[in-house]
Amino acid sequence: MSVSPTPGNPQYADSDIAYIPQMYAKSVNVKYYARSVLAAISNTKYEGDIKDHGDKVIIRTRPTITIRNYAKGQDLTQETPESAPLTMNIDKAKYYDFVIDDVDEKQADIVLSSEFTDDASEQMRIAIDTDVLGSVYADADSSNKGATAGAISGAYNLGATGSPLAVTKQNVIDVITSIGAVLDEQNVPDEMRSLVVPAWFRYMIMNSDLTNASITGDDKSPIRNGRVGEIDNITLYMSNLLATTTDGSNTVTNMIGCQYDALSFASQLVKNETLRASRKFGREYRGLQVYGYKVVKDEGMVHLYAYKG
Repeated sequence: MSVSPTPGNPQYADSDIAYIPQMYAKSVNVKYYARSVLAAISNTKYEGDIKDHGDKVIIRTRPTITIRNYAKGQDLTQETPESAPLTMNIDKAKYYDFVIDDVDEKQADIVLSSEFTDDASEQMRIAIDTDVLGSVYADADSSNKGATAGAISGAYNLGATGSPLAVTKQNVIDVITSIGAVLDEQNVPDEMRSLVVPAWFRYMIMNSDLTNASITGDDKSPIRNGRVGEIDNITLYMSNLLATTTDGSNTVTNMIGCQYDALSFASQLVKNETLRASRKFGREYRGLQVYGYKVVKDEGMVHLYAYKG
């Protein structure tokens, strides 16, 4: 905006003469993106087995062998081990497609294609995270959710429809350790456990009786993976992409606790191409990404149904 003149003086900047040109910054204003946590909480063991949309990955499972009592001289009972395989369908696909006019691309003083494709990449990552985080919590084992969670004790309240759990500064640490206990009762390994929480949950942690120094962190973590720190062998990640719902007068978040082997994700960037636009003078940029995911160990997935109390 030009400096306002006093009465009787011309305004060269805003007139048709426009002696004073408008100046454009060489760099684009920073854009904030939602944090992505999917790569941190899931495994990609089967990613190399997919080629295109519609593929299926058959995941073989280990059978459970029966252990029986033995008395000397008895006939043995034999079994033929069986294990039902799991199928992960690569049945999801998302794309982007935009055109930059030749005139704009020529006259612009920044590289429009670079700016736009960078944004497309970020939006693709966010869209896929939103899809996965918005559904996998429903596949948690029945003993790993609800008001009586715990495969052995049934002693842990993780919230249920109609009675979501209120999380406060006073009970937030107890909630986190309850998730650890639920995984313990399922014999889930201590290693690579995670919990994905919303921003308000992180606030509760940071303002609880647990001092920040008690939360082990890593300053070298990727900037966008949302890592908060570690409590009770559970690495906490903050994400604004978790699914929410209205339950009574409360906005409830479906939070996800899991062990790394519980959730498998596979993705393939099928197309990422540039071509001449067919109906205008310009260049078309488009990309297609196919992917699939599956909770392959439901006992390693925990569903926390809670709201800010």
